[in-house]
Amino acid sequence: MAQKGVQLDRETFSCSICLDLLKDPVAIPCGHSYCMNCIQTHWDKEDERKVYSCPQCRQTFTPRPVLLKNTMLAVLVEELKKTGLQAAPADHCYAGAEDVACDVCTGSKLKACKSCLQCLISYCEKHLQPHYDSPAFKKHKLVEPSKKLQENVCSRHDEVMKMFCRTDQQSICYLCSVDEHKGHDTVSAAAERTERQRELGVSRQNIQQRIQDREKDVKLLQQEVEAVNRSADKAVEDSEKIFTQLIRLMEERRSDVKQQVRSQQEAEVSRVRELQEKLEQEITELKRRDADLEELSLTEDHNQFLHDYPSLSPLSESTDSSSIKIRPLRYFEAVTAAVSEVRDKLQDVLRETWTNISQTVTEVDVLLSQPEPKTRAEFLQYSRDITMDPNTVNDELLLSDGNREITICSEQSYPCHPDRFTECWQVLSRESLTGRCYWEVEWHGEEIYMAVAYKSICREGSSDECLFGHNDKSWVLFCYRTYSYTFWHNNIETDVPGTGSSRIGVYLDHSAGILSFYSISETMTLLHRVQTTFTQPLYAGLRLEFSYSYTAEFCKLK
Repeated sequence: MAQKGVQLDRETFSCSICLDLLKDPVAIPCGHSYCMNCIQTHWDKEDERKVYSCPQCRQTFTPRPVLLKNTMLAVLVEELKKTGLQAAPADHCYAGAEDVACDVCTGSKLKACKSCLQCLISYCEKHLQPHYDSPAFKKHKLVEPSKKLQENVCSRHDEVMKMFCRTDQQSICYLCSVDEHKGHDTVSAAAERTERQRELGVSRQNIQQRIQDREKDVKLLQQEVEAVNRSADKAVEDSEKIFTQLIRLMEERRSDVKQQVRSQQEAEVSRVRELQEKLEQEITELKRRDADLEELSLTEDHNQFLHDYPSLSPLSESTDSSSIKIRPLRYFEAVTAAVSEVRDKLQDVLRETWTNISQTVTEVDVLLSQPEPKTRAEFLQYSRDITMDPNTVNDELLLSDGNREITICSEQSYPCHPDRFTECWQVLSRESLTGRCYWEVEWHGEEIYMAVAYKSICREGSSDECLFGHNDKSWVLFCYRTYSYTFWHNNIETDVPGTGSSRIGVYLDHSAGILSFYSISETMTLLHRVQTTFTQPLYAGLRLEFSYSYTAEFCKLK
């Protein structure tokens, strides 16, 4: 308590200009006291206007008052000094490099506690007091200390910008509104702030609703992950019990079922986890965005608010929560029933019904399939960055542009590798393709083969087992520049109508068994669509023939 009293005494007998104890104290006509040297220096700056003011209350005097030392104050100050009172404020009160400094302080400046939007000056606690005491300052707008006060001043007219031009979307002063912005849609900065604040409030409500929706979706997906795991575990356990009864005869099939269940379990859990992670990331982004909007909404400076408002980036596209639908009772229970049936029919029946068991496992699908894309923008959401695998390319083909482009060239000196096509002028992608994938190929020449194939396709020689489309391990669209197209699979040719195009889009939905080819020009035209069942991951493939002027390239879509 004693220390607090000393602090009050020090403030009472300190000069509000230098913030030190009064030296040669003088009292001016309004009643405020200063160091004689401080007030004289202040008034020297006002000599040109011949009007002299009090730094605290702003009262003016004409002519310049005569200053006489206040002997009573001088005695009191000397008595205070004898008590060992520290004349300077604590170091933590001084403004550092990151702080807003008081514009009134001379010498070492104190930290500002408020900025005035009317005066365009920042004040420490001492120099701010007149704004609270004098009626002349009652209408001034005080905000948190800001280093950007001068941004509120019109550079053309040196006036405070209190208006906003909706036509040009910028803050202006009154003179601007009757000058270069004459005839524009102008309102007060406060009115525009009110409108933007309303929009901001609506945006925050939408964000908060989306956060709630995403949190519900995450919880639902977590429950489905647990259900898939429980069902898979039980299916494996039951299958193990049944298969042990078949002894050596069923040993191979038991292992196959276990592997397929685990593989499908992993695939489904991976799909759900991926979507769950995406939703959690969206929640995090929405919360961060909400915090940014909240911070902006609390900005007291209208112009600063309007200055920062356009910089807000638009919200990213939301994951449609209505698309997250759970397929009920499509887990692994049917596997147990199918295996029980096999147990009863023994080896002969097993050979006939094995396909049924495998299909039952792969039908487990927690998330309902999304609608197939219709527009190119929707297809591009599934775009994959495709590059060619140098270990598979034939020696007559040259890779370039980061293994995206392929050209027929003189024999290359690629090192030996078991994955290389030895006779067929073909190459496979480095990336395996599962789920939904989309890519485009730009080609030049008379013809090109665009394929997808299993990794197990034969590489040695030039038989049908190696050629894209001539076996059950590959699917290929054969493109002619000026004629039509043909589609090949398992050595069966299908005519495909359409006109030539230098760019072909390929869409794959592995789990749905969909493979589609599109002609890309000003529009996107479906050429051919395949509905089948893919049992292994696929790889994109290209095949060139005959001419050294032919080239093809996997396009960069992102």
